Amino acid sequence: MSWTEVAGFVSGAVCVWLVVRRNIWNFPVGIANNVLFVVLFVGAGLYGDAALQVVYLLLGALGWYWWLRGGPRHEPLAVRPTPAWGWPAAVALTAAGTAVIWILLTRHTDSDVAIWDALTTSLSLVAQLMLNRKWVGSWVLWIVADLIYVPLYLHKDLALTAVLYLGFLGLATLGLVQWRRVAADATSPHEPVPVGAQA
Repeated sequence: MSWTEVAGFVSGAVCVWLVVRRNIWNFPVGIANNVLFVVLFVGAGLYGDAALQVVYLLLGALGWYWWLRGGPRHEPLAVRPTPAWGWPAAVALTAAGTAVIWILLTRHTDSDVAIWDALTTSLSLVAQLMLNRKWVGSWVLWIVADLIYVPLYLHKDLALTAVLYLGFLGLATLGLVQWRRVAADATSPHEPVPVGAQA
């Protein structure tokens, strides 16, 4: 267990807790967490996850802007159900991303968990994009990713990180429940959720 894993544990837990609470400070904390995990994952040979952290730096900046100015008339975004078209798009992006990342990992790295690294990387990227738009369904993808991450990190002898992602799984479940409630409360009887819109 290294200092980077411990620092990543703490900053990651704080970041997800802030996201569940819909607090804008999750973005700077998350960016610090990304830097720590780049160092950790490169050392563990999880190259897909390391590259994912770099992409998160860019997505974090974009999400920060969208949460502040991404709504109607450049207002802050509100939590809302995932649009009907969002789920097929998420599945297609995840499948395509997994295939591309798997090919890159198998051809250019010594990864022994290429398919799982590719799948979790792709799931996380799509989940982050959905989270940046404050779609409730982002939590569903985070839950699926966390269910894979926990045994993956145990396999790579990253026990503390596995515990962290077990905590993320609990927080993601809490986030799904809370964000669904917020989205439902924001929908008045005169403004029904569009047909086909989902969590």
